[in-house]
Amino acid sequence: MPLQPPARIKGRGAASNPEGRFESVRHQIEDDGWQSAMLDEAAPRPRTEVSEEHARSVLSRNDSPDIPFEQSLNPYRGCEHGCIYCFARPSHGYLNLSPGLDFETRLRAKTNLAEVLRAELAKPGYVPTPINIGSNTDPYQPIEKKWQLTRAALELLAECHHPCTLVTKSALVERDLDVLAPMAREKLVQVFVSVNSLDNHLAAKLEPRASAPHRRLQAVRSLSAAGVPTGVLVAPIIPALNDRDMEAVLERAADAGANMAGYTVLRLPWELKALFREWLAIHVPQRAEHVMSLVRQMNGGRDYDSDFRTRMRGQGPFAELLRRRFEVACRKHGFARARTLQLDCTRFTPPRKASPQGELF
Repeated sequence: MPLQPPARIKGRGAASNPEGRFESVRHQIEDDGWQSAMLDEAAPRPRTEVSEEHARSVLSRNDSPDIPFEQSLNPYRGCEHGCIYCFARPSHGYLNLSPGLDFETRLRAKTNLAEVLRAELAKPGYVPTPINIGSNTDPYQPIEKKWQLTRAALELLAECHHPCTLVTKSALVERDLDVLAPMAREKLVQVFVSVNSLDNHLAAKLEPRASAPHRRLQAVRSLSAAGVPTGVLVAPIIPALNDRDMEAVLERAADAGANMAGYTVLRLPWELKALFREWLAIHVPQRAEHVMSLVRQMNGGRDYDSDFRTRMRGQGPFAELLRRRFEVACRKHGFARARTLQLDCTRFTPPRKASPQGELF
């Protein structure tokens, strides 16, 4: 007899731990009738485990036409926020770990990040372009409180006058205002805070360990008040689930001082398709098929279309409606496009390599 679908695990986005696409063995639990009493007992909540990783390189480069930056930096592998829609989940397969619970519980911290970044910025042929921090996993996820790798990267970039952008859905970004505000005065930083709903109950299920929506909006207000150029990302928009909040999010963000805005639609690459369907079956079973029907309409009849021209915005009537709604709301609140701010790359000063002789000047 097959087991019942997995139940929600409080504080976690995924409810199961399926094998990644590179694994050759698949495991499936079956109930033979002898273990029913044990299976009915509540399983222990998975704890977050962090292991140290000594990276050989920390800068990633891309030439994707739909991504507005050329290089990025991610201090952590995996993300404790546990957002069920996170397109980065399948990347845990490269570590022989599951994109499910492993992605949000078995994390890796690049403890030599500042040292390796310093060496990369000091290379003779290095050409500065803005570095995006948080393109894959959130740089201000809860473990940043202890490891402070994002802050170490920011301090080094500030020292070198190197421009960067930050993307987060955590109010912990306020901690680094003492670094961000001076960088902003030199046109070296802009911050984007992701807010895709104002419904705390929905957010607690979609993004269980991220800051609550109202707390992120408070962070937008704090950053703006400190002079840091701050934008809001309504991302991802999930049809028939959180799309109704688009205009309200933009209105609240404008009131908090945000001056830029962007949005993306839900993306379901690789194993994420099955994980998201499982989440729908657990949390919104009555709407599950309707949500996926609209998702397929925006992806040419498939769960996901990786075409660079459409993957971020979707295609078809529903995607066009979202685009028009977003443009109208942006005009109403005076938002600029998310990529319009020009950061200053001309002041970059390469860091000096560590020397046992110290510094003379």
